[in-house]
Amino acid sequence: MPSISYKQMELVNPKKKVKLVINIPCFNEEATLPLVLKELPKKIKGVDEIVVQVIDDGSTDKTIEVAKKLGVKRIIRHKKNKGLGIAFKNGMQAALDSGADIFVNTDADNQYPSKYIPALVASVVEHKADLVIGNREPWKVKHFSLLKRSLQWFGNTLTRKVLGSGVPDTVSGFRAYSRDAMMRINVVTKFSYVLDTIMQAVQKDLRIEFIPIDTNAPTRKSRLFKNIFEHMRKSGTNLVRIFYLYEPLKTFTYISSVFFLPGMVLLLRWFIHYFFHIGGGNIQSLMISGILLITSVLLFGLGIIGDSIKTNRMLIEDMLYNLKKKDYEGNGRK
Repeated sequence: MPSISYKQMELVNPKKKVKLVINIPCFNEEATLPLVLKELPKKIKGVDEIVVQVIDDGSTDKTIEVAKKLGVKRIIRHKKNKGLGIAFKNGMQAALDSGADIFVNTDADNQYPSKYIPALVASVVEHKADLVIGNREPWKVKHFSLLKRSLQWFGNTLTRKVLGSGVPDTVSGFRAYSRDAMMRINVVTKFSYVLDTIMQAVQKDLRIEFIPIDTNAPTRKSRLFKNIFEHMRKSGTNLVRIFYLYEPLKTFTYISSVFFLPGMVLLLRWFIHYFFHIGGGNIQSLMISGILLITSVLLFGLGIIGDSIKTNRMLIEDMLYNLKKKDYEGNGRK
């Protein structure tokens, strides 16, 4: 069989062009969307094609008209508001369908300066990272109140511990995803995708990096929550849900220990009183101890069942990843 020269190999396997999709979820953003679109980069080193994609999440104002007027050709519209998590999920799916190699998500309220997008995608372009997150250092943002900065610091510290990630700004929505990350991550939350995607990235050993960024002054109040306390409540609930979904054995072991420890203390108390003939029979301690220990065993059993379900989910996700890889890479781009 004749050998193939290096130049011939280049012709057989030409360098693939890199396509970037910049995703902008919108809900009644006719006033701020022009600010975001105006500063989007037109050229980025290592990127051959940049596509702007707007996800209209049930807007009732002129968001779509404004987007079209400013030259946005790809608009995905939800008939009603479905939430940021769903908008992000559908945006990522649409990007994959279009053959995107890199997916950048930014907010339509102009919180994140678009000038950082080249730096955000640099490590993905160079195949050094699968997920790059813009670190706002929210505990240092000047237009945040002292209370909000303190709560942001506490919330991020707690979230990092729970998720097992070193990402400093866990709720930043300014992110870049590689093609592999897009195929591996499956968003399952409606409120927001930020914590869910970090947990999945950690669980699936994706390479995570972050870059320092500044933020623009707020243009409006958040539509995801009314105040910082509602944000903490929703994020906290979401964090607990994500943790027991991806770490069921740990979750139920922790809960089980809450019942196991006092149960053992009461059982030990009964043994001491019974065998050393101290006081009465203390049958109440024995009964309460039995109830606590049985509850503990049942909770631990739920953890084992949850861990088995987790294993099945991981196998299904691997199958889904392989199907996506075959669909999006095996037969060429759509």
